[in-house]
Amino acid sequence: MTMLTPNNLRRGIDVPLVLITYATTLFGILMLYSATLGDRVNYAKSQVIWLVIASVALIVGSLIDYNRYGRWTRHLYWLNIGLLVFVKLKGHGAKGAVRWIKFGAFQFQPSEFAKVGLIICLAYYLVQRRDEIRKFWGLVRSFFYIAIPAAIIVEQPDLGTGLVVMVVWLGMVFVAGAKGKHLAILLLSVSLLFGVAWRLNVIKDYQKMRVIVLFDPEADKDGAGYHVAQARIAIGSGGTWGKGYLKSQSVRGGFIPEKQTDFIYTTIGEELGFFGGLFVLFLYLILLWRGGTVIIAAYEDELGKLMATGIVTMLAFHIVVNVGMNIGIMPVTGVPLPLISAGGSNLILIFFAIGILQSIIKNRRDLIFG
Repeated sequence: MTMLTPNNLRRGIDVPLVLITYATTLFGILMLYSATLGDRVNYAKSQVIWLVIASVALIVGSLIDYNRYGRWTRHLYWLNIGLLVFVKLKGHGAKGAVRWIKFGAFQFQPSEFAKVGLIICLAYYLVQRRDEIRKFWGLVRSFFYIAIPAAIIVEQPDLGTGLVVMVVWLGMVFVAGAKGKHLAILLLSVSLLFGVAWRLNVIKDYQKMRVIVLFDPEADKDGAGYHVAQARIAIGSGGTWGKGYLKSQSVRGGFIPEKQTDFIYTTIGEELGFFGGLFVLFLYLILLWRGGTVIIAAYEDELGKLMATGIVTMLAFHIVVNVGMNIGIMPVTGVPLPLISAGGSNLILIFFAIGILQSIIKNRRDLIFG
């Protein structure tokens, strides 16, 4: 591990990436304060505490040379599997889902940490099998490598995180050189299996309904359709400039479920209006742009390129799905809005992932100029 010195920090930091990460997070804390003002749980205060811990995670991720993860990938992969299985057997449940490991007052969500762990493992897997991935059965083997933990996550049930893992796999194998026709065949096969799982009721009824109400919001007015309908009403009522900070009516009136996590974007739309929502998307555009520059900078470094691709794909999918389900064009899957939704596990995960991007930048510079 590199020694922590001011010179190393200056030389190894993408300042715009760090600034946009903190700016988005601080904006999120302001919106959490508004969304949950007067509630029993002070999510904004908790998020400030998580931000301090996440900052440490960012520093740690920045200081570890990303090339060194190779010696740990096998252990990391099975550690992820073990934690996910432990959650299934002994985990802490809430609202019908068992996703957390609890130690006294502290709890964390292994499926969140599995995202970055699997990105690291898959990157090494693909680098070691760079020729195999261009063949169909090599692609299939990489799919099952990631499908096993994804299936355990979906079974918690956590369909949103399972989808994140699969989309990350898709982005990484594409960049690794998988052929388009092979991907098309595999994805068609997976779609057919999904259809079979739907018919055999492997997909739970509430998950089916979330997909159905995407096309027919009237199908479940009091359940999944209620979430989508109320979010649309709240965002639409914000108009162009919004009702003003701390002046939401739908959110404050208790009409929006999970207002601190899945539907935090609804608070933004109601209070800050169309341009407030656009401002958030602009922040994310900068974040993804800076992540994209890391992919480009590491283009000749297969490992760094694949890790950066996995991280940027993960962030992009979170953003698109969360905003999409708030405005009613995506099914409600429980995917949090990066850096803005409440939750310590997700915030620490993203900051550590940003730290890995910083490590790729720093060590690429060291390779070129050192």
